[in-house]
Amino acid sequence: MSGSYNMYALNSAYKGDSIQLVKDIDENSIDLIVSDIPYGIGADTWDVLHTNTNSAYLGSSPAQEKAGSVFKKRGKPLNGWSEADKLIPKQYYEWVASWAGEWFRIMKPGSNVFVFAGRRLAHRCICAFEDSGFTYKDMIGWQKERAAHRAQRISVVFEKRNDIASADTWLGWKIGNLRPVFEPILWFTKPYKIGGTIADNVLRYGTGAYNEAILKKYGQEPDNIFHIQSAREDTGLHPTQKPLQLMELLIEFTTVEDQIVCDPFCGSGTTLIAALRLHRNYLGFEKEETYYNIALDRIHKESCALKSLLF
Repeated sequence: MSGSYNMYALNSAYKGDSIQLVKDIDENSIDLIVSDIPYGIGADTWDVLHTNTNSAYLGSSPAQEKAGSVFKKRGKPLNGWSEADKLIPKQYYEWVASWAGEWFRIMKPGSNVFVFAGRRLAHRCICAFEDSGFTYKDMIGWQKERAAHRAQRISVVFEKRNDIASADTWLGWKIGNLRPVFEPILWFTKPYKIGGTIADNVLRYGTGAYNEAILKKYGQEPDNIFHIQSAREDTGLHPTQKPLQLMELLIEFTTVEDQIVCDPFCGSGTTLIAALRLHRNYLGFEKEETYYNIALDRIHKESCALKSLLF
């Protein structure tokens, strides 16, 4: 399938705010959404989704600069002592709720949505999707092969104060989080029509079931933990870039060829590349010009590579 679809051309990416652009997609028309949405944790300017103006936000720490982290900015430490701090989770919920209803409108009955969401605010994302009409099906854990652990040793703080006694007392204690070795993938479904069964919905819309057999192709068991490693080409294009194989797994798991995969926050275009490789139609939106241009370049190169295989 190609050509125009609604007001957009299928197999295309568009630059702009998806919260507005998605409104121009017809209802009950998308088979699958796979999207790595902003986590709302202040990873960069595009990830600040609240009104907290605390000066600690979007600074950079000496540790980050020394380590060469892909995250050039930092969110505020989780003190939660001010009213503005306490409002961050609620405001993230409100941000998700501002567009989740439109996602619900454009999805076919029984269709699936996979959302990458940060561990800290995933519960707020879940509530916003449920309040918009979706059924929360499961949380899939994507287990990463490596993750940075930057919890600060509190003894070092005391050493800098020349408080050696306290440093010795609290030796081995840290401030911060455990090593983040998994990321949640939130799995939502749009309820199927009243008056039929899920099997009837599969026949009518081609949505509502998942292909368990495809998991073995990716070396997975039918468990809600996916073990997918990042390849060399899965890094360096976006600070939150996900493995191409992981996106391919999610797409093949829940769609068939020629169905439509949408990514409203497509970043550097990984979801779109996965759909292209698997002969699914795709539609993507990206607000940040730098990443949008990267996505277009990747799509062009991938399209040329696929065409060369045909001749």
